[in-house]
Amino acid sequence: MPAKYSRAFWTANVAELFERMAYYAVFIVVTLYLSNTLGFSDIEASIISGLFSGGLYLLPMFTGALADKIGYRRSLTVAFSLLAIGYVLMWLLPLVLEGEGLVRYGEQTVFTGLRESAGRYLIIPAMIVVMVGGSFIKSIISASVARETTSETRAKGYSIFYMMVNIGSFTGKSVIDPLRSLIGEEAYIHINMFSAILCVVALAAILLFYHSTHTAGEGKSARDVLHGLCKVFTNGRLLVLILIVTGFWMVQQQLYATMPKYVIRLAGEAARPGWIANVNPLVVVLFVNLVTRFMARRKALTSITVGMFLIPLSALVMASGNLFGGDLMGFHPITVMMVAGIVLQALAECFISPRYLEYFSLQAPEGEEGLYLGFSHLDSFLSSILGFGMSGVLLSHYCPDPALFESHEAWLAASANAHYIWYWFAAVGVVSAVALIVYSKLAVRKSKA
Repeated sequence: MPAKYSRAFWTANVAELFERMAYYAVFIVVTLYLSNTLGFSDIEASIISGLFSGGLYLLPMFTGALADKIGYRRSLTVAFSLLAIGYVLMWLLPLVLEGEGLVRYGEQTVFTGLRESAGRYLIIPAMIVVMVGGSFIKSIISASVARETTSETRAKGYSIFYMMVNIGSFTGKSVIDPLRSLIGEEAYIHINMFSAILCVVALAAILLFYHSTHTAGEGKSARDVLHGLCKVFTNGRLLVLILIVTGFWMVQQQLYATMPKYVIRLAGEAARPGWIANVNPLVVVLFVNLVTRFMARRKALTSITVGMFLIPLSALVMASGNLFGGDLMGFHPITVMMVAGIVLQALAECFISPRYLEYFSLQAPEGEEGLYLGFSHLDSFLSSILGFGMSGVLLSHYCPDPALFESHEAWLAASANAHYIWYWFAAVGVVSAVALIVYSKLAVRKSKA
C-alpha cells in the first residue's frame, strides 16, 4: 500500500468498488426487471428507473452536507445498511407476489409478469431505500478522496477512485449474463440478493478499517449546514458547468436506459447487453490513468472539453449499426457498432469524470467537501430525468416492444428507423460540447478581468 495514501483512502475506495458492483449488477437490467418481471410498460419503466437514478444523484447535496456534520464513518454505516435492506426488498417483492403473475396454458403454468398486480408498485419504496443509501455513497467516497489527498496527489487519487468505480462496474455487469443464461429471466430477481450480500461485505469493511483523522466540519450546527447549502446553490459558475456536462451524462445514461432493449430487440434474444455495457468500464480501467497522466499539465476544463467532443461521435457510431445489411466480423452489426461507440464513450469518460470531480473538490472549503462533491452530482440527476425520459419516448416511437405487434413484419416496419434514437443523443452531445467551449472562453476572460 503506497504510503502517500491513507488506510481510510483505500478502505473508502474498496467500499466504493463493492457498492458499484452491487449497483451495476442491478442497474444494467433495471428496465428489463421493471418491464419483464413487474409488468411495467417501456415508458413506465423508464420513468421509474429515471426517477430512481435521478434521486440517487439529487440527494447527495443534502446527504453530503449531513455527512460533513455527523462524520463519514457513521454516514457510511447508515448508507450500506440501507443499501442491503433495499436490495433485499427488491429481491423479495416479485417472489412474494409471484402467484399473481401465474397463468395456466393447458398443462403448463407460466409466469407472465405482474402486469395485473397492484402490488408491483411496492417496488417504488424499496427502490427509494436503495436511492437514499446510495446517495450517501455518492457524496462521501468522492469527498473522502479530497480529504485524504493533497494538491499534489489529488488528480491521481481521483483517477484511482474512478478506476475502482469501473472495476466494480465491470465486475457487477459480468454477473448478469451468465446468470441469465443459467436461470433465465429469474436472474432479474435474484441479482438483487447478490447485491445485498456485497453491501454487507462493504459495511463490514467500513466498521473494521475506516478511521480517518480528517474530521473538519463534524459537529457543525444546522444553521452552518443551511448556510453552506445556500452558498453552493447560488454559485452560478458551478451551476452552468453542471448544466453543460449534463449533456454528456444524458448520452452515457443510454447504456442503461436504451441499449439493453435496443440490442435485444434488434440483434435478437441472444444479445448480451451486460457484456456490451461492460466495454465501458473495461476501457476506463485500462485508460483512465494514462489519460490523467497525459492531461496532467492541462487544466481540468481542457480535459473535460476533449471528452465532450468525443461523446456525440460515439452516438453516431452507435447509430451506424442499423445501416449494415450483413454480419460484421461474424457478429451482428448492431452489436459491433454499439461496442465501437461505447469504446469512444468510455474514452470520453476518462477525459471528463476524474477531472470534473477534481475541479469541484478544489472549490470546496475545508469541512464542506461532502456538500460540494454531492453538489457535483447534480448533472447526473438532470441527465437521469432527461435521459431516461427521452429514452422511453424514443424507444416507443422508433424501436417499440415487439410484443405490441401482431406480426414480426409489422414490427420490422415500425422499427425501420430505430437508429434515429442515437441521432437525437448525438445532437445533445454537440450542443453540450459547443456550450463548454463558450463557457471555457468566458471563464478565462473573467479570470483575467
